[in-house]
Amino acid sequence: MKTIYLAGGCFWGTEHYMRQLEGVLETFVGYANGRLADPSYQEVYTDRTGHVECVKVVYDETLVSLQTLCRMFFRSIDPLLLNRQGGDVGTRYRTGIYWVCEEDKEIVEQVWQEMQARFDEPLAVEKRPLQCFYSAEEYHQDYLIKNPDGYCHLSLQTLNLAKEYSRICRELRSFPTEKKKIAERHKDAPYEVLEALLESDWHEARLCAQMIMVERVKNNPENVVGK
Repeated sequence: MKTIYLAGGCFWGTEHYMRQLEGVLETFVGYANGRLADPSYQEVYTDRTGHVECVKVVYDETLVSLQTLCRMFFRSIDPLLLNRQGGDVGTRYRTGIYWVCEEDKEIVEQVWQEMQARFDEPLAVEKRPLQCFYSAEEYHQDYLIKNPDGYCHLSLQTLNLAKEYSRICRELRSFPTEKKKIAERHKDAPYEVLEALLESDWHEARLCAQMIMVERVKNNPENVVGK
């Protein structure tokens, strides 16, 4: 098991998104990299403690790599926004990736540079070691599991991206000899799901994405992938 800490705006939505990814074992929400020890939500809300709303992600590196986790994380945020995601504004809503193992720094830097290359403007996403993390109050943990109709700054499309991506990966692991059937079953998957599969470190995921695109063309020769 390994751990990475991700800040993507309101931690309710970021936790719900990350927990759906294959290989993620546990998630906890809390307050990271601030000045006050063991702050309350009310104290963090003032934006005077320096903390960021953050999600502790515990994952099985044999099922999902840190590269893939970071790339999927970037798909859930607007990396150009400073101290804001969705309608949530404040330094507590800044974005960032925080590592606890020095060996993870190089991987985070690599993915960060990949993402920076896609934009002309500088990314607003922090990348630094974790200094501290304090668990948030119990009612914040698994908030959108406890409150399915609760507030979430992420769109349903974004949440479904994580769900569909992971569903395909799990099917590939469970039925490794049935890639063609899996590709046929998911031939109508949203294009962002195919992009995520193609970005995966796992060869089988990339291969399945290519097979899905073949199925689309085969079923509709005039179909243009991505439209």
